[in-house]
Amino acid sequence: MTERAVVLLDETGAGAPSARRLLALPGGLVRTARPRQWIKNVLVVAAPAAAGRLASPHDIARLALVFCLFTAAASAVYLINDARDAEADRAHPVKCRRPVAAGRVPVGAAYAAGGLLAVLAPLAAALTCNAMTATLLTAYVLMQLAYCVKLKHVLVVDLVVVTTGFLMRAMTGGVALGIPLSRWFLITAGFGALFMVSAKRYSEAVQMEGLGAATRALLDEYTTGYLRFVWQLAAGVAVLAYCMWALEAGGVANGALLPWRQLSMVPFIGAVLRYAVFADRGNAGAPEDVVLHDRALAAIGLVWVAMYALAVTDL
Repeated sequence: MTERAVVLLDETGAGAPSARRLLALPGGLVRTARPRQWIKNVLVVAAPAAAGRLASPHDIARLALVFCLFTAAASAVYLINDARDAEADRAHPVKCRRPVAAGRVPVGAAYAAGGLLAVLAPLAAALTCNAMTATLLTAYVLMQLAYCVKLKHVLVVDLVVVTTGFLMRAMTGGVALGIPLSRWFLITAGFGALFMVSAKRYSEAVQMEGLGAATRALLDEYTTGYLRFVWQLAAGVAVLAYCMWALEAGGVANGALLPWRQLSMVPFIGAVLRYAVFADRGNAGAPEDVVLHDRALAAIGLVWVAMYALAVTDL
């Protein structure tokens, strides 16, 4: 193309839209990777925090690396999921604004970026962490891809897969640092995740009643009564398991003024009850929004963190 033709093309504006789309592509890919969802990956700190392993700079650096690797793996799944669900998302009142569904990110670009991250994240884990961390991350990616392709359409299995993804996050931090995982910790993390996942599904079912077939067909197969039963059951088991875990340590630790670990049961139960308010109203469709924007829940969470920190440091 001659220089004169390029000038004429620019003057007519024919090349401007494609140029703008190209410049907007990186931002669209980042948005598709769901930055607000990255808060979920903080769960990799759960096991080390419970074991009091957050004082070492080496451990903190390793956890930061694991957080980044899990974020890359989760982002890969989001990219591939949005590429597959672009057509269905266009029928959703909120999801239609996602970059792929809105046409701001080409489906092929989302597949390519997601595939690259899906390969690089486990590979980087194998090179920088231990073999078990790489195995867990690989299993997470494969399981979530199976979820995108098939398992999201299987009743109950969809809840189990999403819950297992959260549990894997909680396990990975401990595995990366070689920390033995308590059975009560795993039960608390697993049923706590099921509580949030089923509350999210319940909220979606309430908000999208009558539109499920156009957006998420499986919602039509669940009843709101069943989903309410699941999140209430999961909340009860999570609370019981946490109490058993907190009581494992016995009484007051050496040198501690109060049994902080046992007392931390109070804010934990308070946080579950507070979150249940949003679940019961059908407003827990975006868990990250509830956790980040509800001041009362944030205050309860800070009290729990303070109490558990006192328990770990034996103050």
